[in-house]
Amino acid sequence: MSATHRLDTALITGASTGIGATYAQRLAQRGHDLVLVARDKARLQALAERLTRESGVKVDVLAADLTSAPERELVEQRLRDDGSIGLLINNAGMAGSGPIVAQQLDRFEAMIQLNVVAPTRLTSAILPRLLERGRGSIINIASVVALAPELFDGTYNGTKSYLLNYTITLHKEVAGRGIQVQAVLPGVTRTEIWERSGIDANTLPAHLIMEVDEMVDAALAGYDMGELVTIPSLPDVEDWNRYTAARLHLGPNLSRDHAADRYKSDISEDA
Repeated sequence: MSATHRLDTALITGASTGIGATYAQRLAQRGHDLVLVARDKARLQALAERLTRESGVKVDVLAADLTSAPERELVEQRLRDDGSIGLLINNAGMAGSGPIVAQQLDRFEAMIQLNVVAPTRLTSAILPRLLERGRGSIINIASVVALAPELFDGTYNGTKSYLLNYTITLHKEVAGRGIQVQAVLPGVTRTEIWERSGIDANTLPAHLIMEVDEMVDAALAGYDMGELVTIPSLPDVEDWNRYTAARLHLGPNLSRDHAADRYKSDISEDA
């Protein structure tokens, strides 16, 4: 990470525990001042005091429920106004544990607000300022289910697919303008999100579960390498490169002025 980035303040959402708290610890060790955002103010304050004591950095606490528009606006305003913030980590998120047919509409809506609307609005709040100064970074915590939607709850998977696609598009827009963008796609990570979604992570095969420290360290290593997409558990990056190449290969035929012949064979035979 460059000396410039070390001087930037990092704002981290979902920072009271798990992935967000671990990012906070690692970035404090690197010398970043921090703004920690989550609903649990007591936990945030305890973490802030510990990080200040251990690393000597300045840590501000901003308690906010990002599914609430008025509270989210407080965070957006901080991102617009605070010129010291140059790194945004959109980590806050929630998962579900039920099928779409279960009609958990209130939970689905809250999930979309937190996993999709919040990172979109927070990114939009900070981006003009970062572009104006010509440097900064945005990290979006997605999930491997963005690539494997059959594996988990449909609404959750959809929100993580959005984050991946949004990050790739954002990178295309800001490439060459001093802004680094990264999507992190963790697999199963041992955090409280499982308990909150009604799933006992201990019932999952142990070889599937990564400890949060290892996940964040890998994500930051990918960030330091300049990766656009980091999948912490993927052994061979060429697998991702081949996946991307296959996706791009579809491009020329995704929009044409006529339907593919394979959809016309029955019509021709009938005629």
